[in-house]
Amino acid sequence: MIGSLVQFARGSQRGVAGLDAEGQARVIAGVTTTLDLVRAAEADSTTLSETATRRAGDTVDLAALELLVPIDTPEPTSTLVSGTGLTHLGSADGRDKMHKAAAAGQATDSMRMFLMGLEGGKPAPGEAGVQPEWFYKGDGSILVASGSPLEMPAFAEDGGEEPEIAGIYWIDAHGTPLRLGYVLGNEFSDHVVERQNYLWLAHSKLRQAALGPELRLGELPADVRGTSRIVRDGAVLWEKPFVSGEANMSHTIANLEHHHFKNALFRRPGMVHVHFFGTATLSCADGVVTRPGDHFEIEADAFRLGLRNPLARAESREAAVRVRSL
Repeated sequence: MIGSLVQFARGSQRGVAGLDAEGQARVIAGVTTTLDLVRAAEADSTTLSETATRRAGDTVDLAALELLVPIDTPEPTSTLVSGTGLTHLGSADGRDKMHKAAAAGQATDSMRMFLMGLEGGKPAPGEAGVQPEWFYKGDGSILVASGSPLEMPAFAEDGGEEPEIAGIYWIDAHGTPLRLGYVLGNEFSDHVVERQNYLWLAHSKLRQAALGPELRLGELPADVRGTSRIVRDGAVLWEKPFVSGEANMSHTIANLEHHHFKNALFRRPGMVHVHFFGTATLSCADGVVTRPGDHFEIEADAFRLGLRNPLARAESREAAVRVRSL
């Protein structure tokens, strides 16, 4: 059975490959994008894995191909990228240090939200629990493939990694969210801006995000273990393990999904959603200051393919955007 999908380019031609149980990549016949396969699976009333397995053909060497993000849409505005925070056990520690209340012993809003998640983030199946922190990142134009630079804007004060898993969803013709699978991601934020004022969190998230090339089909293991590192000038500057999966979270994935898709705005047919689930591991919490030229490397045991991106900064532009009256 095909357990993962990869989108690739070979010259001017695009295609989709499936990874089988032996780790071999097989070209999926009759499709050039993941969305083509999604539509075929829905038309056949089968799963993505079953449809991909039935169409799997010749093996292909992924090292000889350009690996793309695992999901995209013809119009970037048809993809919405969002995320949740304070969803993992231990995730409040770093945030709490950044936003410590002035009054001794007073819990910060971040800690209070995390504790609310611990208490009510894992409701019984079919029930809704407490809602998580939620943020908007952008549309499909912000998604970056493995190997490509993650670029912080010229006005950014930081470009920091956030190793996370994201769910990938497609909204069918009836407005029903369909989970296609999971990807390894680097949510990438401006932690300096966030640290200055928590109300600037929304600003700090309006950045690019990188997705690993592999779309894992089916369910996510309850316990996912990975490693996040920063390489500078060929040497490891910082490295730390991270965990994900519901065994390491204060919310169930179903609860995060409910509080995202309960908004009718997010159930428009034909939309793709990339929804990040959060993390508890950040280099900035250990005092690391990144700089252009650093390389982010993220890998996890639930994914065969890792994610690697150099950090870059956009060229300077005028200090203020000028708006012209019409």
